[in-house]
Amino acid sequence: MGAAGFAAAATWPALGHAQSFPARPIRIVVPFGAGGIADLTARAVAARLADEFKQAVVIENKPGAGGVVAGDLVAKAAPDGHVLLLMSNATAVSAGLFNSLPFDALKDFAPVGTIGTFDLAVLTQAGSRWKTMKDLLAWSRANPGKLNVGTINVGSTQHLSAELLKTRAEVDFQVVPFNGSPAVLTALRGGQIDAAVEILGPMLPQISAGVVHPLAVMGSRRASALAHVPTLAESGVTGFDVTSWNALAAPAGTPQAVIATLNRALNQALADAQLRRQLADLNVTPRGGTPQALRALLASEMARWSEVIDRAKVPKQ
Repeated sequence: MGAAGFAAAATWPALGHAQSFPARPIRIVVPFGAGGIADLTARAVAARLADEFKQAVVIENKPGAGGVVAGDLVAKAAPDGHVLLLMSNATAVSAGLFNSLPFDALKDFAPVGTIGTFDLAVLTQAGSRWKTMKDLLAWSRANPGKLNVGTINVGSTQHLSAELLKTRAEVDFQVVPFNGSPAVLTALRGGQIDAAVEILGPMLPQISAGVVHPLAVMGSRRASALAHVPTLAESGVTGFDVTSWNALAAPAGTPQAVIATLNRALNQALADAQLRRQLADLNVTPRGGTPQALRALLASEMARWSEVIDRAKVPKQ
């Protein structure tokens, strides 16, 4: 057999994996409860992937321990592409937040591709004294330590984004953690906190109803749903760029042919006009890409949030 024959033979196992995949329903393990942005995004994508594969794609919600429960389940699953993890920036945060994890996010998962990004925003109660982000920052600088900014749990993306804002804007305010977004909203509406850092999507109905007022979004670009609201960079916090994101990953050791098949199907799904509309309604911007790009994103996010955790002296869990 010549060299070309050996090369062709070497591809047979990979081709076999790709041609037989998926052989049964695919499970996407979501590290969050049902009904949130991550869950709704995963379900919308799963429905489109089911059409692509002509095979069921089911969601399994496994909230708890900052995504560790879900991550551990997928890391230990058979590496055949039938069990996937809804990865997110919470995966990156966990690497710096926990003293030890049962998995290594960079070594124990095979990236498939990103799904999308979604905005975070700084919000105040409607009718508050601060009409712009610049007003809020100026008041906070003149009154160090007196501004109270609410977020969800310590170590969450919202909490760490607020801590990062303190550092980048060179202001001193109190970050007040609450057990969930509803509690943050109640405190904001009741005046127990002055401002909040929260995922924008769930806040859009409150903004439309005139209950809360958005001062700025935290990404590098304005949110399509609120084109009149400036970014933090436009509000004087130079270079600030934080968005939340989610993606799909398989257990390490999953054949490259299967990863390629999953990646191709994911990108095709994200190009579908109906799915893009569904995601837009959730304020999620579709963002496909390669497994290599996802690995680079995860590594950079792990480094960034570990630095924020250390600088803010967030207790390790």
